[in-house]
Amino acid sequence: MKKIIGIFLLSAAPLMSFAQDWHVGVFAGISNYSGDLNEKAVDFSYTRPSLGILVRKDINRFLTVRAQASWGLVAAADSTNSSRDLLQRNLSFKSNIWEGAIMGELNFMDLEMTGFTPYVFGGVGVFSFYPKAKNAAGEWTPLRPLRTEGQGLPQYPERPMYSLYQVSLPFGMGVKYILTEKLTLGVEVGWRKTFTDYLDDVSNTYVDENTLLAYAGQQAVDLAFRGDETGHFLPPTSYPADGTIRGNPDKKDWYVFSGLTLTYRIGSGSGGGRRSTNFSKCFKM
Repeated sequence: MKKIIGIFLLSAAPLMSFAQDWHVGVFAGISNYSGDLNEKAVDFSYTRPSLGILVRKDINRFLTVRAQASWGLVAAADSTNSSRDLLQRNLSFKSNIWEGAIMGELNFMDLEMTGFTPYVFGGVGVFSFYPKAKNAAGEWTPLRPLRTEGQGLPQYPERPMYSLYQVSLPFGMGVKYILTEKLTLGVEVGWRKTFTDYLDDVSNTYVDENTLLAYAGQQAVDLAFRGDETGHFLPPTSYPADGTIRGNPDKKDWYVFSGLTLTYRIGSGSGGGRRSTNFSKCFKM
């Protein structure tokens, strides 16, 4: 019986030891955006920084639960597109993104046996954003209060004000490496699917210029269409007619956080060390 118990404990020891593992750490990397203001899936010319803090809990050798709080900056501009229509539209934006997410990580190998493992992750998050654009005076101006596409105006009841707080679905892949008994390094790419098309304040069609002027003011008109500011590279044009295409409401916006994670194990040492102890205890039985 002692031998049977010893064999059982020996086989269960990796799961039991891993179940006690907590890790705290940091994330540092880059952020990117995909939406109505870029022609490519991701325009790397507008790569911006991202940072975060995280906590990991190892459930077993292959499954980890992770909570992370992140900040990233996203931006884009029509001036770097090649399409004449987009160049003529001449819109731009930037936005801070604050995100909190809970994710599960699936490790393909036993990290503490091999020293490294590829992994995939997925989960759910909530994030806030606040799109801004530079006005003609060079001042960063919040776009949502300007109702650039008629949001919240009585003439456009089908366009409510969009919320600055949204749900995202983070998912991605990476590789983890054990640096020391306490430190683990990760390299990963994480996509965020969102359910909003207003990360860049561009989604639908232009609204009537006079209506927008009456309800939101001249600055709203100025920042809803900027084809009159194209300068030397394209001839200026006038504000488009009501209903002219401004964005594509059928495709939601995305953002991407990619970079490095560095985590510190809280508590006892490496799994390998704990496993050696468990081996000796079992044989003493």
